Amino acid sequence: MPYPALWFRRRICFYFREASALFYAQLIVNGLVQGLIVGLAALAVTLVFGVARFANAATGDTMTFGAYAALIGHKATGSLVVAGGAAVGATALLSLTAYALVFRKLAGRSVVALLVTSIGVGFLMRAVLGIVFGHNQQLFTVPLVRPIRFNGLVINPFDLQLAAVAAVALVGVFLILYATPIGRRMRAVADNRELALVSGIRPERVMIALWLLVGAVTGVAGMMLGMKTVVSPELGWEMLLPAFAAAILGGIGSPAGAVLAGLLLGVAQELSTPFVGFTYKLSISFVVLLLVLLVRPRGLFGRLEGVR
Repeated sequence: MPYPALWFRRRICFYFREASALFYAQLIVNGLVQGLIVGLAALAVTLVFGVARFANAATGDTMTFGAYAALIGHKATGSLVVAGGAAVGATALLSLTAYALVFRKLAGRSVVALLVTSIGVGFLMRAVLGIVFGHNQQLFTVPLVRPIRFNGLVINPFDLQLAAVAAVALVGVFLILYATPIGRRMRAVADNRELALVSGIRPERVMIALWLLVGAVTGVAGMMLGMKTVVSPELGWEMLLPAFAAAILGGIGSPAGAVLAGLLLGVAQELSTPFVGFTYKLSISFVVLLLVLLVRPRGLFGRLEGVR
C-alpha cells in the first residue's frame, strides 16, 4: 500500500479508536463558541457586501483593533463590561472613519477597486497596531473559574459569558435591521439603491448607520477572539478566511445565513482538529469556500440581495 494511503488509514483508525461520542460532543461544544465569533465576523462581511456592494477585506484587522481596545479597557478597569464598551465604541468609530476617509470617496468604483482598497486599509491598520503595541502576544487576565460538568461535558463558564455577549449582540443587530426605520432604509438601499433614492431615502445616513453597526459587530467579535486566544496584530487577519467562507456559505448578503454558517464552520473546524491538528484547522475554511463556490455559489440562503 502506498505510504500516503497507509498513513491516512492509520490516522482514520487512530481517530475512531480514540474518539467517543463524548469526545465528539465536547468538540461540538467548543466549536459553537468559536462559531459565534466566526458568525459575527461573517455578519460584518455580509452586511457591507449587501449594502455597500463590496467585500471588505479590512474586517479581520478591524477585529484586531477591537481586541486591543477591549484589552486596554480591561486592563484599566478589570471590568468585562467596560472592555466590551471600549471595543464596540472604538471599533465603531474606526469603521466610520474608514468609511468617511476612504470608502465614501470611492463610492461607485468597481468591486475590485474597493476590495483592493480594503486590503490596503487592513494592512495600514495592522502596521499601526504593530508600531503602537509591538508584536508581542498579550493576554486578557481573567480569573480562573471551576468548569461546569454536564453529563461528562466540560463547559467553561467564561465561554458561556462570551456566548451570552454574542447572543445579545446578534439580537441587537437583527432588531436594528428588522424593527427600526434605519434598518428598513438599510434593507431598501441594499435591495435597490436607485429606487430608494426615488423614495426619499438618503443613502448617506444609511451608510453612516451601516458602518457604525458593522464596526460595533466587529468590535464584539474582536473582543471575543482576543479573550479566547491571544492578542497580536495578526489576530484578525487569521480570522478573515473563515469569515469570508461563512459569509459565502450562508449566502452573501444574508445576515441570518452568515451567522448560521459561522456556527457550522466553527463546529466543523473543531471536529477536524484530530485529523489536521489545531494549526491547520483553518484550512477547513478554504475547503468549504472552494466546495461552496463549485457546487452552490449562492450559498445556503442564496440571495445576493438578502439584506432586506
